[in-house]
Amino acid sequence: MKPKVLLVIGTACTTALAACDDSGGSVDASAPTVGSSSDLSSFEGARAGQAEMGIQSLGFELIRSEGLTSYWFNKDTGACARITTSEGRYSDVAMLPSGDC
Repeated sequence: MKPKVLLVIGTACTTALAACDDSGGSVDASAPTVGSSSDLSSFEGARAGQAEMGIQSLGFELIRSEGLTSYWFNKDTGACARITTSEGRYSDVAMLPSGDC
């Protein structure tokens, strides 16, 4: 009898949790959870190796690197970002005029 009770409780919990999803099924799993195609400042503090894919997913291309500083440009939005890495993290993210890229 105990396994049946656990099964009923488990089913009820699963149903209740499924009802909590208000996304309407429109969540894009490939979209980064931070940043936008015109502003990367929210990437400050992120781990460099992990964040790079997110930056590329937003349409940015690496234009050049100078030591631990890299310049990223989004040709669709004209956004330019200067990102400095320190100890494996983005320590400074600054949005610049497009001409700086």
